[in-house]
Amino acid sequence: MFAEFRWECLIRAFRQLARDRLNAMTLYVLRHAIAEHPAPGQPDSARQLTDRGCRKARHVLSRARSARVRPATLLTSPYHRAAQTAVIAREELRFTGQPITTRALVPYVSVYELWNEIRDHEVAGDLMVVGHNPQLSSLVTWLLGAREDALWLKKSGLVALEVGVAGPRPRATLSWLLTPRSVGR
Repeated sequence: MFAEFRWECLIRAFRQLARDRLNAMTLYVLRHAIAEHPAPGQPDSARQLTDRGCRKARHVLSRARSARVRPATLLTSPYHRAAQTAVIAREELRFTGQPITTRALVPYVSVYELWNEIRDHEVAGDLMVVGHNPQLSSLVTWLLGAREDALWLKKSGLVALEVGVAGPRPRATLSWLLTPRSVGR
């Protein structure tokens, strides 16, 4: 119990420090949960989450809720597994709006196209995107100014970034990263 309290306090302190320093929006980047293997002839976009994937996503997102993650906007890929993960995020984070489906979160769409979509929504406040690798890992490393192979976001992994400038070449600061393993699953 004490470790959880200390962990939540640490997240809040880092978030406030980054926000004070950058006057930034928080961008939450959530990779979809574990999905079923594709059936013969099944399009990749139709794959559904497994029960195990749903449990892991709920666990990560309930921990995020305890750290007061409250996005104003939730963008999701149209692929079923990402849309299902976005619904779990909506429920666990008690998000009152509806997820916005965007083709900019389809796998292999360029990071620049995704960033332009994010910029279109950033005036609404903190934002969460739900999608796929390699795009999401590339987005995070691009925003951090890191090598592209510096991070590979795990399934149900959630990253919080403080983005200081919403221009065409932004920079971000990593606030925290949650994975199913880091939150005890």
